Amino acid sequence: MQILPYGSWPSPLDARLAAAHGGRPEYVGFVGDEVWWTAPRPAEGGRRTLVRRRADGTEESVLPAPWNVRSRVLEYGGQPWAGAVHEGRTLVVFVHFADQRLYRCVPGGEPRPLTPVSPVGGGLRWAEPQVLPERGEAWCVLEEFTGEGPTDVRRVLAAVPLDGSAADDRGAVRELTDDRRRFVTGARLSPDGRRAAWLTWDHPRMPWDGTEVVVAEVRADGTLGAGRVVAGGPRESVAQVDWSTDGRLLYTSDRTGWWNLYRDHEPVCPREEEFAGPLWKLGRRWFAPLDSGLVAVVHGRGAAALGILDPETGEIVDVAGPWTEFEPTLAAHGPRVVAVGASPRSAHEVVEVGTRPHAPANPRGGAPVGRARVVGAAHDDTVAPAYYPEPRIRTFTGPDGREIHAHVYPPHHPGCAAPDAELPPYVIHAHGGPTDRAPLVLDLEIAYFTSRGIGVAEVNYGGSTGYGRAYRDRLREQWGVVDVEDCAAVALALADEGTADRRRLAIRGGSAGGWTAAASLAGTDVYACGTVVYPVLDLVAWATGGTHDFESRYLDTLVGPLAEVPARYAERSPVEHADRITVPFLLLQGLDDVICPPAQAERLLARLAGRRVPHAYLAFEGEGHGFRRAETMVRALEAELSLYAQVFGLRPPGIPTLELVQ
Repeated sequence: MQILPYGSWPSPLDARLAAAHGGRPEYVGFVGDEVWWTAPRPAEGGRRTLVRRRADGTEESVLPAPWNVRSRVLEYGGQPWAGAVHEGRTLVVFVHFADQRLYRCVPGGEPRPLTPVSPVGGGLRWAEPQVLPERGEAWCVLEEFTGEGPTDVRRVLAAVPLDGSAADDRGAVRELTDDRRRFVTGARLSPDGRRAAWLTWDHPRMPWDGTEVVVAEVRADGTLGAGRVVAGGPRESVAQVDWSTDGRLLYTSDRTGWWNLYRDHEPVCPREEEFAGPLWKLGRRWFAPLDSGLVAVVHGRGAAALGILDPETGEIVDVAGPWTEFEPTLAAHGPRVVAVGASPRSAHEVVEVGTRPHAPANPRGGAPVGRARVVGAAHDDTVAPAYYPEPRIRTFTGPDGREIHAHVYPPHHPGCAAPDAELPPYVIHAHGGPTDRAPLVLDLEIAYFTSRGIGVAEVNYGGSTGYGRAYRDRLREQWGVVDVEDCAAVALALADEGTADRRRLAIRGGSAGGWTAAASLAGTDVYACGTVVYPVLDLVAWATGGTHDFESRYLDTLVGPLAEVPARYAERSPVEHADRITVPFLLLQGLDDVICPPAQAERLLARLAGRRVPHAYLAFEGEGHGFRRAETMVRALEAELSLYAQVFGLRPPGIPTLELVQ
């Protein structure tokens, strides 16, 4: 065991290894008996490919570079592909990121466009396709720009011909609904094909504030009858809707304060835990009905487990295995369920579970679960697991005695320890959203720091999901207050208990977490430095055309309506208080970001000119909201470590020095 100062421990986990494992499998589904999903390719320009697992167990990428299977609907995207086997042939449709057109492909063949390109604004975009070969169509969500502004947009359900007749003819796309509602999700068809159900909502609500479930008859000619609102409302969030195999309506609602599953408007497993989450992307699925009448569910309080629910008894049997966190992507085919799971010791993997019919002899009750196994994106230990972090689930006390949930990752190295008298530096992580949470899973970027002797604490501050609506609503009109206070409370508690060095605390975050990091630097004296990544910095600009349509009214609930509380917008914006930032910081920005545009970062830097605050600004061509290219992630990670090394007096070996300017 070597005795070395914190931050100077040699680690085999370099930035390139961490970047190579950036991203996760998403949007799992079945095409016939095969399991398919999208997968990240950081080394190939950050594209996402479509992967299939054949019946013999072999895994292959269906689409070579430069095909990029990713939708830009709502800018955050959504389910970008769907497939079916019809008359013995496999047919897949997908969205290509570069032009946002919908394409048709047969494995081994060249993709053919199904939709046209629009020169207006952001063009035509598609999400949540559903292949209906018997109708010769794919039903999708269509997002269509009507002007050059970010809010000049309409959304409808639409049917795209599979024969390619709409590839150059917008008029050949058949609209299924009108555009009176601002937002729609993809339609789910009942097993007999006679009814369709989907979700809608309008500004200024976000989908976790309130949505409606709409049901319409599907006529013989493929048109939809008048839609009827059957559940949901302005203060009731329904996150997903579907049908059981016997034609009963299933949906998740938070009407009790927790997202629970309902069948024909009756709760099937009422619990104070979440069976859904925030609908940031169209096509998220927290439950999947099985042919047997059982339902696969992602559920939990904080962490999300995968279980099989028997709606008749309300009993759940959770899947056994090493996975402690499951993503909101599920698919079912016969008795098979496929999901994406991870744990603090393994990255996200595609997991398949077998189920069996009801078995009264099962002593635990409910529906028995068969063997779970990894069928894709299998975790690979690129370094010895001894270098992985060893997290601790903690609950801290914040202002007014409120609970704050967090994950604490102490420095950890199998061959190094620090001198007895030294306390470690800590970086406080503020997650994005802010209506989201930090999952407790293996993150090699966190391991990059902990294996070098720098602690990390992820804070699920008030406003985070996973802990019920009351916890989520703590952030209503309190963004920039509660999140900042909660992060500071965790940081100071770690210092007070002797876990962290009070003089060597940092904060970092991306997107909404970048806002919290910047607001913390401007509004507290807790941190010695900070890393601010593609942030919100100017509330007035963001609320007056400075972001995309989906979040253009988000601040109505996070801060308050601009017309009613204009002073609050100026009071909380870091760009208005740049003079209060006195500690070094690193600002990272994608130049193609339309959610948090570079103009906000540049405005902050202009306000800091001449104030002699050490800082660095790294802007990346070709990157948007969230870094996807390996070279970008390497540069950003090494720069962040260099910032902490310079401010905290650390000596990490082999790290390029970040130039800080004043």
